[in-house]
Amino acid sequence: MTEPVSARDAATVVPARDAPSGIEVLLLERHAASPMSPGAFAFPGGRVEATDAAPDGERLCRGLTAAEAAATLPDVWPPQRALGFWIAALREAFEEAGLLLAYDRGGSPFAPDARARERLAVHRARCRKAPGAFAAMLAVESLTLATDRMAYWAHWITPEERPRRYDTRFFVAAAFTDAAPEPDGVEVVGWPWIAPAAALAEQGAGRLVLPVPTQRVLASLAPHGSVAAVLAAALGRDIRPIRPRIVRDAGRERILLPGDPGYF
Repeated sequence: MTEPVSARDAATVVPARDAPSGIEVLLLERHAASPMSPGAFAFPGGRVEATDAAPDGERLCRGLTAAEAAATLPDVWPPQRALGFWIAALREAFEEAGLLLAYDRGGSPFAPDARARERLAVHRARCRKAPGAFAAMLAVESLTLATDRMAYWAHWITPEERPRRYDTRFFVAAAFTDAAPEPDGVEVVGWPWIAPAAALAEQGAGRLVLPVPTQRVLASLAPHGSVAAVLAAALGRDIRPIRPRIVRDAGRERILLPGDPGYF
């Protein structure tokens, strides 16, 4: 029997904002040729790189220490790597969606002018080639990541039956009000800000393809009326890893979750 591929550490961020009807989240439309969930709508995310968990990562963050990150993710080893999940999530949001959730040197939400946007475009291209360029960009631009606006929300592990596997932590982040996504056109080709319940309704009607973890995260967010309510709920949330299983019946694939009949 072939041993399953080891799951690589990954981080995903759910940018969220308040709207008149409740919260809205940002979904990214994956390119049809994407190796992961082609054509589907999902949240920004990707692998945690070694540079995300650099020893001096704490200086990049506001409102979150390395010790606090380690206490939140006690199963990450060594503990000092935990902070890298927050950094990776925000790096991926910048690389894929052009969203930079950060504060400027004066402590205000970063709102780049035209010249800064030109510089960011250059930085973003560098980050896609070398993830370590993200920390260098923050230093050059005198920016601090808004990790104080993030909360740990969910933990999913790709099924053992898949050849490409990730051990992914999901974080909700309170987006700044003027956040305007700019898909990279490579991995991501479109985006909507959409209410969780509306996204699930679109998926049910066959107009939106949502990976199972995305569906479940949306369902867990739908009852909350504001971003503040989501962040407050995260404080007492019991987060356990969820690893789906894949079964095949008559050539068709079914996904089983813990608690489903036949799950083992």
